[in-house]
Amino acid sequence: MEVRERLEKIMYIPRRASRTATATATAPRIGRARIAAAALAGAAAVVTVTGCAGFEYREDICGADEYPALSVGGTGAICVSSEEAPPEGFARYPQGKVPQQVDDKWDLYWSTHTLDENGKIVDVPGAN
Repeated sequence: MEVRERLEKIMYIPRRASRTATATATAPRIGRARIAAAALAGAAAVVTVTGCAGFEYREDICGADEYPALSVGGTGAICVSSEEAPPEGFARYPQGKVPQQVDDKWDLYWSTHTLDENGKIVDVPGAN
């Protein structure tokens, strides 16, 4: 012990920190990381379980500078530039009955209805 006492007087030797002191000093960082990881895991679980319900993608019938035109006497449709009139054999949809997205109310309606040559709405022959 004399040697150790002499060394302690000559040179400063720091004492080892206990494990609890070290763990306490870093505990807030570990806690935040665990909370963040748990939040991310929870969000991933919600997306997996719900299948992204509420984030439904709907495709537009036409582009931004276009409008849909219906085939006269049939169920076909095309997109026409906003600056142009519909080509021969096509007509604009009646006001208030224009489909906006694929499979919306009016898109489905016009799959069984059409316009005749006089602009009157008629059932498509053979459509269910």
